[in-house]
Amino acid sequence: MTQTPSQDIAELISRCALRDRAAFRLLYERTSAKLFGVTLRILRDRSEAEEAVQEVYVKIWQRADRYVAGTTSPISWLVAVARNHSLDVLRARRPPSDDIDEAIDIADSGPSPERATQDNQQRGQIENCLGTLEPDRADAVRGAYLDGYSYEELASRYAVPLNTMRTWLRRSLIKLKDCLSA
Repeated sequence: MTQTPSQDIAELISRCALRDRAAFRLLYERTSAKLFGVTLRILRDRSEAEEAVQEVYVKIWQRADRYVAGTTSPISWLVAVARNHSLDVLRARRPPSDDIDEAIDIADSGPSPERATQDNQQRGQIENCLGTLEPDRADAVRGAYLDGYSYEELASRYAVPLNTMRTWLRRSLIKLKDCLSA
C-alpha cells in the first residue's frame, strides 16, 4: 500500500521527533517552498522571510514531538508553525509602547474648550442666518460651500441656468454676510 504525500510528511515529522536528520532534510526539501511562501506573504520582505523560514525549521525540529498524527494535517501543522512565527516577527518589529507619563506631555491637537464653544456659537449663528434665506437658496449655499458641489451640478439639480445659480449664490452670500455682521 502506497502512502499519500500527507502521510509521508506526517511520517517525516514523526521521524524528526526521534531526531532523524535524514528525515529532517527530506521534510525541508518537500515543504520549505510552501513555508517560505507563507512567511513571505506575512512579512513582505524576502530576506526577512528567508531568515524566518530557517527559524521555523529550528522550531519544527525542536517541537516535532508535539505533532499528533490524525488530529490535523501535517501541512496545516507546519503552516501554523510558520504563520505563528511570522506573526511573532511582525510583533517584534513594532516599537515598544511609550511610558504613560510621557503621553501626558503630548499636546492635544483639538480645539481648546473655549475655541470649541466659539465654534459652536458661530455654527449656530450661521445656521440662523441660513434660515433667513429661501430654502432652495440655503440648500444651494450648503451644497456649494459645505458639500463641494460645482455651480454646474447645483444648476442642474435646481433646474436653473448656470448664471442664475451664480446669482443665487452671490446674493445669498451677501445676505449671509449682512446677517452675520449685524
